[in-house]
Amino acid sequence: MEARRRPAWPTGMNAVLHRHLVAAFVRLFPLWVTLGAVVALIYPPAFEWFLAYGLISPGLQIIMLGMGLTLELSDFSRVFRAPAPILWGVLLQYTVMPLLGWGVGYLFQLPTAFAVGLVLVCCCPGGTASNVIAYLAKADVALSVSMTAFSTMLAAACTPLLTTWIVGSRVEVDGWALFLSTAEVVLLPVAVGLVMRRYLPKLTEKLLPVAPAAAVLMIVLIVSAILGARKDAVLESGLQLLAAVATVHSLGFFLGYLFGGLSAGFGSVARTTSIEVGMQNSGLGAVLAQAHFANPLTAIPSAISAITHCIIGSALAAVWSRRPPSDAPAVS
Repeated sequence: MEARRRPAWPTGMNAVLHRHLVAAFVRLFPLWVTLGAVVALIYPPAFEWFLAYGLISPGLQIIMLGMGLTLELSDFSRVFRAPAPILWGVLLQYTVMPLLGWGVGYLFQLPTAFAVGLVLVCCCPGGTASNVIAYLAKADVALSVSMTAFSTMLAAACTPLLTTWIVGSRVEVDGWALFLSTAEVVLLPVAVGLVMRRYLPKLTEKLLPVAPAAAVLMIVLIVSAILGARKDAVLESGLQLLAAVATVHSLGFFLGYLFGGLSAGFGSVARTTSIEVGMQNSGLGAVLAQAHFANPLTAIPSAISAITHCIIGSALAAVWSRRPPSDAPAVS
């Protein structure tokens, strides 16, 4: 009697399983970044190699390249087709957060290095994880992508100018060097990603499935490496700095939702604006702090920011995911 053959794995099932695993890994981003931080503070050598080999900037470039691969020119053309919510969100990003960074740093009487680092991360564009949080929160994902893309492209000018303007009286800042560095780690890789998507579609198709997971991994390594290298300073000023960072992001989420709601109603646009304003590209803040500020402690607020805004954003997403926005289409 012929032995019964095992049924073949269904065509495409491996790819589907892979996509689900990657999606699950990305959704658990707050867990990974928190675990990485805990391990780094307990055993710094686990991540110090990432800093020692100078991989902080390349790591951020990988993140931004992955973002560029997910974008199309249509994401930017939306600014011209429906500019109001995008421009309003980006305006809030580059006004509310920098002012909060300065005000909260002053209120909590942070040491100069921490206060400058807090302002720096608050002057950064929207975080790359914001699109994931927007999806989980049942916000407007397309709007989130457009806001992130537009604020990121403006970062080369806005981040150096705002940082220099706010903290230039406290520390020496080379605004031009800050601009060049921002362009190198943000604009260049995003542009390369856009070009690859347009002219190398087959390669892009192979890279896209792993790009989100690579971005999560790089952020975890960047944050953990910085926290591990500055373990003593983090533990010494941890509660004060953590409270300041948590206050900044909490107010950012709240004011983003408030101003977004007042301009477009308290529906999906308000949720999206809240997420985009409340979440910063902390990896960029860490890279710029490492490269352009003499005191290495300036990078610590960015590392703590990466953990804090992801936890707050995930908590909001958990609440909002159970409550469809008021402008959601009715389910028949």
